[in-house]
Amino acid sequence: MYAIVDIAGQQFKVKKDEKHFVHRLNEGEGEVVDFNKVLLIDNEGKVKIGAPVIEGARVSAKILRHLKGEKVFVFKKNRRKGYQKLNGHRQQLSQILIESIEEKATPRPPKEKKEISIKPQAASVTKPSVEKKKVTPKVPSAKAPEKKESGEKKTPVKKASKKKE
Repeated sequence: MYAIVDIAGQQFKVKKDEKHFVHRLNEGEGEVVDFNKVLLIDNEGKVKIGAPVIEGARVSAKILRHLKGEKVFVFKKNRRKGYQKLNGHRQQLSQILIESIEEKATPRPPKEKKEISIKPQAASVTKPSVEKKKVTPKVPSAKAPEKKESGEKKTPVKKASKKKE
C-alpha cells in the first residue's frame, strides 16, 4: 500500500515505515503529524484518486529530527566583465517516519493548547519616587575643539607657547 501526499508544498510517494526528508515542519521532534492532502492511494491494485484530494484520507507521520541539508553553492559570473559572485545555502529539513496510511480516517481530537494565565495587577499601583539628579554642564577641554555647524569655517586651534625664563 502506498499513497501520494502533499507535504509542505511538495508531493511524496510514501509507504508505511519509510523515512523521508521534507521541508522544515513547525512541530517539535517526537510529535505525530497528520497530512490530510492525500492525492492518491494504491491498496494492492485498487487505486483511489482524489479530485483534487481524497476526502477522509490521512497519512500519519512522526517527526524524528530537524536538520540542515547539504550545502548548495550558487555561482554567478559575467564573462569578460570581472563579475563573480558566490553564495551558499543550506535548506532546513525535517526527517519523518510514516506510521500509517488510512483511507477512511476517524477525526482525532484537537491537541490541547497550553494556556498561560496572566495574573491581573492590583488596581492601585504606586510608582517609586524618582529623585532628579543635578546635571552639571560639561566644560570643553582645550584639547577638543567645539563642533561647528556645517556652514561655518573651521578656525585652527592655537597651541599655548612655552614661556622662556
